[in-house]
Amino acid sequence: MPPELEHRVTCALDDLLAARGLTLTQLSALVGVSVVNLSVLKNDRAKAIRFSTLTAICDVLDCQVGDLLTVRPPEP
Repeated sequence: MPPELEHRVTCALDDLLAARGLTLTQLSALVGVSVVNLSVLKNDRAKAIRFSTLTAICDVLDCQVGDLLTVRPPEP
């Protein structure tokens, strides 16, 4: 994939889970999203996320979208 088409969004799901003492499996059950889909998000391989999923994750983890997702600067 050409660099200009790659997204620079990174996900801090792993850090948020660790801080709250939760596993991906537990989050999956609480949010109603498969472990596979959460893993794709956690490993920065997601191409999209539904607002309903994002809302549910933020509700369970008691965080804001900006705590979960950030945009890294472009590489020179």
